[in-house]
Amino acid sequence: MDLHSDFTVEEQEIILQKVAESDQEAFKTLYLFFSKRLLHFAFAIVKVKESSEEIVEDVFIKLWKSRENLVHVQNIKVYLYSAIKNTSLNYISKKAKECITEPFDHIDIELSESQDPEKIMITSEMFTRLQEAVDTLAPRCKIIFKLIREDGLKYKEVAEILNISVNTIDAQMAIAVKKIAFALRNEVEQLKEIKKVKELDNPF
Repeated sequence: MDLHSDFTVEEQEIILQKVAESDQEAFKTLYLFFSKRLLHFAFAIVKVKESSEEIVEDVFIKLWKSRENLVHVQNIKVYLYSAIKNTSLNYISKKAKECITEPFDHIDIELSESQDPEKIMITSEMFTRLQEAVDTLAPRCKIIFKLIREDGLKYKEVAEILNISVNTIDAQMAIAVKKIAFALRNEVEQLKEIKKVKELDNPF
């Protein structure tokens, strides 16, 4: 499975049942499937690689220790992302030693460029402008955009993880898309012109 794919309901039930029964291979499969994106999520919040790795390891260790309860989990993806969020925020609160009014104030997102030649439709400059546009988003808008755009989560799943409504998710994504589209307007027009030229050069 790729980053944006998911276990089917049947696959999730099977693998969670196996983990609950202390199947280490099933647990390894679960870890390998989610650990990379969970690490990125943790790092986006705490911004310390070593601490992010420790947070992910801690979540999976606790998962293994309480594996008997996994059969009751409805959505393992939401369960794991929520655990990473809570553990990351606990880490921040301990380090900051002060009240945190906005836990995602300084979140950083590094978008990944596609390596598929057929999918590379933007120039390097366009990608840079995209990253800059994302960086200007408000904290909550930025974390929502990351979870949906980078991690492929559904609106309902993000709403559960962040404890906000789906309507809020929809509104924040609309804001993000509008800002990004505005930032990329010149590059998009240039691509349209290039496409027109190519069509004229190769009418057939």
